[in-house]
Amino acid sequence: MKLEILDFPSIRLLRNYQRQWLMTDLLAGITVCVVMIPSVMAYAELAGLEPVHGLYAALLGMVAYALFASSRQVITGPDAAMALLVGSAVSPLAGGDPSRAAALAAMTALLCGGLLLLAASLRAG
Repeated sequence: MKLEILDFPSIRLLRNYQRQWLMTDLLAGITVCVVMIPSVMAYAELAGLEPVHGLYAALLGMVAYALFASSRQVITGPDAAMALLVGSAVSPLAGGDPSRAAALAAMTALLCGGLLLLAASLRAG
C-alpha cells in the first residue's frame, strides 16, 4: 500500500476549507484550550506524572487526530478514566521513579496508537 501525503484526511479537508469557517474554528479552538488545559494537567497527576506531561499528551493527541482522522467535530485528548488506568498500570512498574513512569506511560500511548493505526489499516472498525 503506497502512502502519499495527499492521502491524509487533513489534506483533503484543507483543500476544501472555506474561509468563512475560520472565526468559528478559532473560537472553538480557544474554547477547547480553556477547558482542556486544566483538566489534562490534573489527569497527568492522576496518572502519577508531572502536569506538563498532560499538556504534551493533549497536544500530540490532537495533532495525530488532525493528521489521520476526517471528522471536524470530534475532540480528542486524555480523560480521567484513561489516566487512572495508565497510572495503575505504570506506577508499580516505575518503582517511584518519575522519569521511568513518564517513559512507561509514553510507551503505553505509542503502543495503543500503533494498534489503532493497525486496526484502521485492516479496516477493523
